[in-house]
Amino acid sequence: MNAMVKAEGVHKSFGPVEVLKGIDLEVAPREVFCLIGPSGSGKSTFLRCINHLEKISAGRLSVDGELVGYRQKGDKLYELKDSEVALKRRDIGMVFQRFNLFPHMSAIENVMEAPVQVKGESKAVARARAERLLDRVGLADKAGNYPSQLSGGQQQRVAIARALAMEPKLMLFDEPTSALDPELVGDVLDVMRGLAEDGMTMVVVTHEMGFAREVGDALVFMDDGVVVESGHPRDVLTNPRHDRTKAFLSKVL
Repeated sequence: MNAMVKAEGVHKSFGPVEVLKGIDLEVAPREVFCLIGPSGSGKSTFLRCINHLEKISAGRLSVDGELVGYRQKGDKLYELKDSEVALKRRDIGMVFQRFNLFPHMSAIENVMEAPVQVKGESKAVARARAERLLDRVGLADKAGNYPSQLSGGQQQRVAIARALAMEPKLMLFDEPTSALDPELVGDVLDVMRGLAEDGMTMVVVTHEMGFAREVGDALVFMDDGVVVESGHPRDVLTNPRHDRTKAFLSKVL
């Protein structure tokens, strides 16, 4: 069985600054894979490389057995056209720190938009799914509300429903609770727990160590563009082997 995500020697530079310095990791299907580490360690950049929002500078990155952003011919890699990248990106849902909802659209319209515009679905089909998804994230009663009428936590749950509306095989979460008031975090994490129980493959950049410990199947600690330590979340969080991991966890646990 293919790994859902496979990174081999992935490098990423912005000008002279090398942000990722050779990342090797695999995410199995149905796995909840957590990335932790200090700000600036490269976690979010790596996440953005998975769906080709950032182009990698070297190495290979594949999702479900297919290269991300490139095709291989012989031993050469050729970059895909933007339209081809967009087609592949349909299979990958992404939830950002900031909710990025369309402010002029209601919650249900936000969730319907991509299936109608990108997949050409009928509005009736898209609306039925959007209603199901809003119910799933606990917001069936807010379908007609606009983002300005929703709390941050509610907006983030709409953003998750919107990502799920494309029926992705992989979900990427970039610190989805870091912009929320503490009392709103739990509702968003509960939705993510439910996705994990349903078998959704998830890569989660997070500061929520409790979530990583309870829900994660694998955890990587990154620092300065490299994977410092990896293993089962409980093992890494309770018994880190590397001094850098110990120093980081002593500050956040």
